[in-house]
Amino acid sequence: MTDVGTATHRLIVIRHGETEWSRTGRHTGTSDIDLTEQGVEQARSLAEPIAELLLSNPRVIASPRLRAQRTAELAGLKVDETEPLLTEWNYGDYEGLTSPTIHETDPNWTVFSEGGPNGETPDQMSDRVDQVIDKVTPLVEHGDVVFVTHGHFSRSLLARWIGSPIGSGQHFTMLPASIAVLSFDGETRRLTTLGLTGYRSADYVDAGRPTRPVT
Repeated sequence: MTDVGTATHRLIVIRHGETEWSRTGRHTGTSDIDLTEQGVEQARSLAEPIAELLLSNPRVIASPRLRAQRTAELAGLKVDETEPLLTEWNYGDYEGLTSPTIHETDPNWTVFSEGGPNGETPDQMSDRVDQVIDKVTPLVEHGDVVFVTHGHFSRSLLARWIGSPIGSGQHFTMLPASIAVLSFDGETRRLTTLGLTGYRSADYVDAGRPTRPVT
């Protein structure tokens, strides 16, 4: 049992590096897309900020998707466990579509408000994230835990970690191959750091075009 006010170890959340679909803004849930060349370099660049975190007895848990597994490997992390609960939001009928394409027929759609038709609803995603939080809470008493996962999943986790509705995830950004640091003192869960990367922001632009999705 963790004493209230006593700091436990941290939960480190890493989003995978760039894929062709993330570069072009296509929603990538169940599809198993590999990293682009830039995504490979982004993943490798994670080694430095990870080293600077001075992880204590880390347990690395990754989504089973190739892009997450490859990111972990390239960042120099040894995956201790593959966890299906860490997979990306199931976008259902909107898998592979961009937000502008979706908005042509569903102008007010966001995944955080409506989920994916024939995929996961916000309530279902919230329940899944809460299962992850319940699982990881006792683990951080013994060492740092590292999640290697996905963009919308990470943003959903950040919202639920601090006790906010899952829709609050729309207010967070997780760039490809970026890191968030979460903490828990036995009473209060906190977002300690957001947006750590091992590459310059200028490296994230190709011919003046942002390579991240707009949602």
